[in-house]
Amino acid sequence: MFAIIESGSKQYKVSAGDRIEIYALGLDPGKEVEFPNVLLVADGEKVVVGKPVIEGAKVVGTAEGVKKGEKLFPLSKRRRKNSQRRIGHRQKMSVVRIKEIVVGQEARHGA
Repeated sequence: MFAIIESGSKQYKVSAGDRIEIYALGLDPGKEVEFPNVLLVADGEKVVVGKPVIEGAKVVGTAEGVKKGEKLFPLSKRRRKNSQRRIGHRQKMSVVRIKEIVVGQEARHGA
């Protein structure tokens, strides 16, 4: 069983036991987090698609900590001026372990 969730204007494909890195949510390690914006749930051959989200479905996970993402180097260049600036940036990411996918009763029947 897997689900597609939305968090921070990005979509993630998750299943129970997965470890995902999402933009920092400001969570303490060990704290439980719920993702109510479930866009799709698939279990074997049965697929339920939300319009835009599935009512009564949520994904539950546990925060494991915060880490930094990979380093990005945006470049600001002014053409014909012999001037450019290179700056490094690392986005803070929350690490979340997915515990379970909870599907509401009406979502199970494909409503």
